[in-house]
Amino acid sequence: MPRKRDAQGFSVVYPHATGIDVGATFHIVAVPPECDPTPVRQFQSFTTDLHRLSRWLREVGVTTVAMESTGVYWIPVFEILESDGFEVILVNAREVKQVPGRKTDYNDAQWLQKLHQFGLLKASFRPSEHIASLRAYLRHRERLIEYSAAHIQHMQKALMQMNLQLHYVVSDITGATGMRIIRAIIDGERCLSHIGSI
Repeated sequence: MPRKRDAQGFSVVYPHATGIDVGATFHIVAVPPECDPTPVRQFQSFTTDLHRLSRWLREVGVTTVAMESTGVYWIPVFEILESDGFEVILVNAREVKQVPGRKTDYNDAQWLQKLHQFGLLKASFRPSEHIASLRAYLRHRERLIEYSAAHIQHMQKALMQMNLQLHYVVSDITGATGMRIIRAIIDGERCLSHIGSI
């Protein structure tokens, strides 16, 4: 069966495609004009509104959805729509911008819808749930290590300002010996011989 073509001669690959312009507080959703008298609608980003969005897409016969990977704002709507059985593709914003399009919120959603309808969007890689969870743990661990290094530098700076050059005496001020000396100083110990014997 040959594919439908629009007035410009493009082949319609996904006739029931939707485009979503993702925002921080609301999302603009565009469906094909023949699906609904109001084909472009705005939904708030609260969970109840996202479920209402999903119900509306189901009612108008949408089967596939395209959205840009905007910050982390896309994650809740992506997960809700995917769990409700929609085919959801995540698109790199840079690739969409390479195609001359429109700039306002409503027109961005319609432009995504058109590009997706004609099969002109390439889905970004989206790892499985287990891989995504593992990646989140690893990234969090990296941040904690970075934070700890920054805090150690703050400790060294504070000690230097008090002319306590502890890092020249012990190899690691956060090691067992270094921390015992620092705790002794915090507890009020000022006798160098007592501190040195810790």
